[in-house]
Amino acid sequence: MDAIDRELVRLLERDARASYNELSKEVRLSANTVADRVRRLRTSGVISGFRAEIDPAALGRGLNMVSDIRLREDADRGRFERALQRLPQVVSGARMTGEYDYQIRMACVDPAEFETVVNQLRQDHGVREIRSRLVLRDIAINTSDLLDLS
Repeated sequence: MDAIDRELVRLLERDARASYNELSKEVRLSANTVADRVRRLRTSGVISGFRAEIDPAALGRGLNMVSDIRLREDADRGRFERALQRLPQVVSGARMTGEYDYQIRMACVDPAEFETVVNQLRQDHGVREIRSRLVLRDIAINTSDLLDLS
């Protein structure tokens, strides 16, 4: 990756819908050259995809929680992970090292819905312990800053 590729990644992280023409003006290359570079960045895996960012609060899901989860010893991890994918309140999840097995993020309508999901996880999906915290505010972090480390 050269400086132009790094700049393209930064620009696309800010606005993934930017056209090749708009990007070309920023990096002072032709739109075709920019398109080729973006294709190479995708093929190499530097850019893994383009997604719409959805604001759960705009959908009436303003209660956001981060939960650390410890499974029972006999729990089936694959089954648990498939269950997380089917719960509409779960917006992200990760398998973790350390004291807890997973960390998930949930977007709920209210505390009652959150409690229902927690109870369902405990009863049906092998959760032994869950520790949750309320998200007060998200902080935007640019992952393109990783490019400065290479």
